[in-house]
Amino acid sequence: MDQPTASIAPRDASPGSPWLLEVQDLHVHFVTTRGVVRAVEGISYTVSRGEVVALVGESGCGKSVSSLAIMRLLAKPAGRIVSGRILFEGRDLLELSEEQMREIRGRDIAMIFQEPMTSLNPVLTIGFQIMEPLMIHLAMDTTAARKRANELLRMVGIPDADRRLDQYPHQFSGGMRQRVMIAIGLSCNPKLLIADEPTTALDVTIQAQILKLMKDLSRDLGIAMVIITHNLGVVARYADRVNVMYAARMTEQATARELFSRPLHPYTAGLLRSVPRLDRPRGAKLETIEGTPPNLLDPPEGCRFAPRCPAKIPESEEGPPPMVEVERGHYSRCVRAFEMARVGPEGLGLARASRELPAPKQIDRTAPILSVRGLKTYFEVATGFKALSSRRSVVRAVDGLTFNVFRGETLGLVGESGCGKTTVGRTLLRLENATEGQIAFRGRDVTCSRGEDLKRYRREMQVIFQDPYSSLNPRMTIGAIIAEPLRVYKLQPNRAAARAKVMDLLTQVGLFEYMAERYPHELSGGQRQRVGIARALAMQPSFIVCDEPVSALDVSIQAQIINLLEELQKKFALTYLFIAHDLAVVRHISDRVIVMYLGRAMEIAERDALYSTPLHPYTRALLDAVPIPDPELESRRAYKVLGGEVPSPLDPPRGCVFHTRCPLASEECKMQVPELREIRPGHYAACIKV
Repeated sequence: MDQPTASIAPRDASPGSPWLLEVQDLHVHFVTTRGVVRAVEGISYTVSRGEVVALVGESGCGKSVSSLAIMRLLAKPAGRIVSGRILFEGRDLLELSEEQMREIRGRDIAMIFQEPMTSLNPVLTIGFQIMEPLMIHLAMDTTAARKRANELLRMVGIPDADRRLDQYPHQFSGGMRQRVMIAIGLSCNPKLLIADEPTTALDVTIQAQILKLMKDLSRDLGIAMVIITHNLGVVARYADRVNVMYAARMTEQATARELFSRPLHPYTAGLLRSVPRLDRPRGAKLETIEGTPPNLLDPPEGCRFAPRCPAKIPESEEGPPPMVEVERGHYSRCVRAFEMARVGPEGLGLARASRELPAPKQIDRTAPILSVRGLKTYFEVATGFKALSSRRSVVRAVDGLTFNVFRGETLGLVGESGCGKTTVGRTLLRLENATEGQIAFRGRDVTCSRGEDLKRYRREMQVIFQDPYSSLNPRMTIGAIIAEPLRVYKLQPNRAAARAKVMDLLTQVGLFEYMAERYPHELSGGQRQRVGIARALAMQPSFIVCDEPVSALDVSIQAQIINLLEELQKKFALTYLFIAHDLAVVRHISDRVIVMYLGRAMEIAERDALYSTPLHPYTRALLDAVPIPDPELESRRAYKVLGGEVPSPLDPPRGCVFHTRCPLASEECKMQVPELREIRPGHYAACIKV
C-alpha cells in the first residue's frame, strides 16, 4: 500500500485536533464484471476549520469517489471502502452506524453536486427541498423552516425569495439552481462543505458569482470547503491549499501559491503548462501531456504517471514512489522530487511553456465561403400546463445575426448559455429551419435548399458535437461509425477501399488502426472526440461547425484536440465555426470572434483587437470574470463580478437586451435597440455608449 503523507495527524486524533477533516490512507474499490477497479489508492489529506482546500486532477482520477466515501454515499454493493480512516472532528466516520451518519450528513457535512438538475427533485418545490433538512436536523416547525429558507435564498442572491420558494426546479436557470443547491448545503450551518465541480456546467460570469459567494460565506461563517475541480484558474483564485490526484493516487500537496509557483511533480507541471492563459501572449501551440491516464483495472506497478512522463527514469517503474515532504508543507510522490526542487522542471527535461509565436495565417478575404444575413431562428413553445395549454410564446433564439466567414478562417462564437450559439450552428447545418434571413454557401443560397442540393451542402459542411459519447452509436464499432458516411455517399468504390480510408483517417487524428474494432465505451473521452473529428473528415468537407468540442474534456486532453484541429485546418484548408464559452481557448484558435447575448451579436472583431481593447460592456465583463491560473496575480487583480442572470428569451428586455445587467446602462438603453455598427476598422459593437 502507498504510504500516507507526513501531514497526517496521529492515529489517536481527538476532538482537540487542529484538523476538522483527516483522510488517512483511504482505499476504495469497485467490483465490476471485468475486474476490480482500484478507484482510490492510499490517499491522505487534511482540512482545517474555515479553510478552502482544492482537489484537482483529470477525470477518473478518484476525486469525486473520495468525496463520496467521506459522505458514505458510494454505490453499493459495487463500491466499497477497503481500508483507511476518515476522521471528522476526531470521530472515524467509517465506524459510525448508518443512523449516526445520517445525522452528520446535511447538518455537519454538506455536499453540493455537479449537476443540480439531477440532484433536485423535479416534483417538489424549491421551498420544501430547502426546508426538509431544517425540519429533520434542527427540528424546526414549518413556519420557522420557511422563514429560514427565505433568508437562505436571499443570502445566495436569488431575488423575490418568498415567491420563488413555491416554484419548481425547472422554473429556475442553471445558475439559480446551483444557488439553490448552495442554500440547501448551507441550511444547517455545516462545518464542512464539499463542492463537486460546482461550476463546471455554468458560464464564466455565473461561475464567478457562485464561487465568490461560496468563498465569502466560507469566510463569514467559518465553514471549511473542499472544492473538486479541474479548472486551475478557479483553484488559483479561491483555494488556500491544493491536493493533486492522478490515477487514484495523490501526487502533490502544497499551498496554492507554492504549487503554482514551484510544482514538484511532472504531472502538476504538465497541467499548469497545458492551461491556455489570457495574461500571456498567444503561442503557436498549446502545451500538452501526451498519452492518457492508465486503466485502473490494471494500473502500472510503479509510478502511475511514468508512461506519460518525459522525466521518467528506471527507478520510476520499479515500485510505487512514496509521498515525501520535499519542502516544509510541500509533498510530492516522485522519485525525482528533490532534484526537481533544486533544478526546476526545466532541469529535468520538462519543456518550458512555448514562447513561439504563431505564423501568420493566409486567409482569402476576397469572397466569403459562408455569408449570413439577418438570420432569425424562433421557436414556438407552450407556456401553460405542458401541451394542454392553448397559450403559445415565441423564443427568439437567434434574432437578426449577420456575419461572414472566409475560407481557411476560424470564427469564434462565444457567449453565455442560452444566448443562441448552438442554435446558430444547428441552423447553419440545416438541423433547424431559419425563420428569416439568408444563408449563402460559396455564393449559393442554401436557406431553403432540399433534396440533392441539401445533400451536397451537408457533405461540404460537417459538425463536431460537444459530447462525443452521445453522438457515437454505442452498438457500432469505431470503424463502422467512420465508414458509414463513406458508404451512404458512395465516396469509396468498394469495402476494401473504405476500410483503407478509415485506417488513414484514424492515423490522421492520432489514433491507432486497431481501434477500428473497438466500441465507443472502450475509448477515453479524448479518443472519442478524435473519432468524431475523423467522422467529420470522412466527408472531405470544407467547413466544420465545432460545437463546444473540448468543453467536456480535461485540460491536457483539451490541448491535444485543439492542436489537432489546427493541424488539420492547415493540412486540408478547412474553415471552422468554433462555438465555445472558454474565452482562453477561443483566443488561441480563432482569427475573429463574435460575442453573442440573448440571440444578438454584441461585438465582432479580430481576435487580438477584441481581447486587448474590448468595446462592449458585456465583452469586458466576460473577460473580467475569467480566472487566471496564478494565485499571486489573482491576489493583486481587481476584478468585478457581473451581477444578475441572462433574461429569459421568452420575455427579453425592451431596448438593449443587456441593459438589465450593464453597469453603464441609462434610460436611453432601456428604450433603444442599438445597431451593430463599425466603431473601428473591422471592429463592430452594438452599444450606444461607444
